[in-house]
Amino acid sequence: MYAVVLHSFGPAENLRYETVPDPVPGPGEVRIAVRAAGVHLVETMMRSGLESDSLPPLPGLPSVFGGEVAGTVDAVGSGVDPSWVGRDVVTSGGRPGGYAELAVADVASLHPMPGGLSHETAVAMVVTGTTALRFLAVARLTTDDVVLITSAAGGIGRLLVQDARNVGATVIGAAGGPDKVAAVAGLGADLAVDYDQPGWDRTVAEWLDGRPLTAVLDGVGGDKAKAAFGLLGRGGRYLTIGNASQQDFWPDPETLADREVAAVNALLHLLGNPQDAPEFEARALAAAAGGRLVPAVQAFPLSQAAAAHAALESRRTTGKVVLVP
Repeated sequence: MYAVVLHSFGPAENLRYETVPDPVPGPGEVRIAVRAAGVHLVETMMRSGLESDSLPPLPGLPSVFGGEVAGTVDAVGSGVDPSWVGRDVVTSGGRPGGYAELAVADVASLHPMPGGLSHETAVAMVVTGTTALRFLAVARLTTDDVVLITSAAGGIGRLLVQDARNVGATVIGAAGGPDKVAAVAGLGADLAVDYDQPGWDRTVAEWLDGRPLTAVLDGVGGDKAKAAFGLLGRGGRYLTIGNASQQDFWPDPETLADREVAAVNALLHLLGNPQDAPEFEARALAAAAGGRLVPAVQAFPLSQAAAAHAALESRRTTGKVVLVP
């Protein structure tokens, strides 16, 4: 089969499209003929060789990335019901190897694909959709909220905007560049702003016209996160949900206490509560199947995985990046 193999840590072009042996499912596992594989920003960091307490350990080399997979079961290992063969499934629990034509996953991690979903949509929702719903469970938005979502044109951000609108909150979406801002506006945000433009936070403040901003869901970090936090009203909630800029920001305790703001690192919250992920995976897939949440997907051929990584790193993508064999 063909797979994308990393032989040495470094730039995106180190990802090589080449022939490797077909994987064999072990006990309790299935093999999936991959129709779509998700690409995650964390994988670009690991590919580069970045080591951090907030990242998984670097893999041994050579390595094939990819744990988010949708496709058709074509073989099963010992102890697995053979009726799985031929079924369309999606999983976030594939062992690394999803950047390939065939991948192996634990049968316990599988979700049968709901009818009407494409493989690309399913693989976008099983992690990105699940993460968005888990963030929203922490945020607990209501119709009384006025929420600012940064990185609102990203895979998670788009879903946050949609669901915040679904619960009746007033939604401000911030993204970089006119195309992304237009996309956020198209999702129904009450205000969409370009945070690459100087003074974007003043634009938001003027639009609020004295209304308090009650919640910030920040997915970008750095100076943009600091500006977003500055807009938050007394007694609001500040949630860190990502760090697309790879620049840290966290409000100091004195400021939080003075403004009575509750701050939560939602990423750490999710990592500390992995047991609820399967339930939220099922919810996310059902939300997409029912049309309540519609993910944006940007697909690349499997052979162009290097280009997909480069585009994701430079923030030139819109929505969830997916590889299609």
